[in-house]
Amino acid sequence: MSRTTLITASALTLALTALCVQPAAARGHSTSIQGSGGAGLTRSTSAVRTSSGMSSAHSVQTNGGYGASTSRNATYGDGAYSSSSQTQFNNGAAISRSASAQANGDGTASYQASRTGVNGKTTSVSGTVSHTGPQ
Repeated sequence: MSRTTLITASALTLALTALCVQPAAARGHSTSIQGSGGAGLTRSTSAVRTSSGMSSAHSVQTNGGYGASTSRNATYGDGAYSSSSQTQFNNGAAISRSASAQANGDGTASYQASRTGVNGKTTSVSGTVSHTGPQ
């Protein structure tokens, strides 16, 4: 391998490493698929990720008026996790869910989760679990 090739490969490696360690930026895109007779759909997404959480949005809409939009959020760090998601349908119906967990510092963790269906009924669960380590 020549010295020029080695320097070029090293510079490329450094550049790729610098790209990987930069903070996360918002990402997203939109796609439109159109067919004959007016049939088609548009799909869009966006997402932001950080070292302590993320948020995203997704939407699919048809030319015929059908579709749904979903948003999601999560945070984590310091022994805790929390997330939520909501989907709204074009017909007015909606579903949602949420969850959280927290390390209590004494070998136990508390959790809670709930979901709401299109009928508006909410179901929840919560509790505390312990960790005794390998047996």
